[in-house]
Amino acid sequence: MQRSIVGEVAWITGAGTGIGRAGAIALAAAGAKVVLTGRRIEPLEEVAARVREAGGEALVAPGDFTDAKVARTIVDQIMAAYGRCDILVNSAGINIPKRSWADVTVEGFDSVVAADLSGPFYTTHAVLPVMRAQGGGLMIQISSWAGVYVPLLTGPAYTAAKHGLVAMSESINQAECISGIRSCCINPGEVATPILDNRPIPVPDEEKARMLQSEDLGETILYVARMPKTVCVNEILISPTWNRVYVANLGHRL
Repeated sequence: MQRSIVGEVAWITGAGTGIGRAGAIALAAAGAKVVLTGRRIEPLEEVAARVREAGGEALVAPGDFTDAKVARTIVDQIMAAYGRCDILVNSAGINIPKRSWADVTVEGFDSVVAADLSGPFYTTHAVLPVMRAQGGGLMIQISSWAGVYVPLLTGPAYTAAKHGLVAMSESINQAECISGIRSCCINPGEVATPILDNRPIPVPDEEKARMLQSEDLGETILYVARMPKTVCVNEILISPTWNRVYVANLGHRL
């Protein structure tokens, strides 16, 4: 049975583009007040304008989560504006073109881990006291197919960070279930988002069209958010029907 999220406060990172943007729009359309965070303010303002034009409420709170102090500062902003935070969606993430073991640098590896694992830890750590004090909350971590499997395509940094995010999410459930806090790790296969532009080999438009779309993940985020508070969806593994990994295994050329 779906529950109402009208009036709940949802903080979305990576909210300016891709999955984060789609998740913010879907949550706002269902009545949540959305707090939009990302590195660039212009895309956040565009999303906020769309939410407001549809009758929703949005707070733009830009920031870079490779700095733990930024997460704490934004939680302070959320508390000043709303006095609570019911949902955290950790959607911000990156990958790099030079990602294979043959090409990756220490600096490149560190940048991916900082954005894809340390950043979600910082936001989670910052909002946990708020959720504990209010008696519950929901966290949605956007990991990856590479958080469950070990594909060569994504590179060691991204794969390690996303595996770490899956483990971190489950550790939250183990430790915080008694506080009414639950964490869901969504692990999508290939999604047609701007991160594809960092692939070493460009993805043709016709193949992007067969991938998961950002809006598909927005609906998945909303599905999890609407589950009863007594339900913890620990993980979701979701992929395109025309899955390029499976197609490759069948011997077809990607």
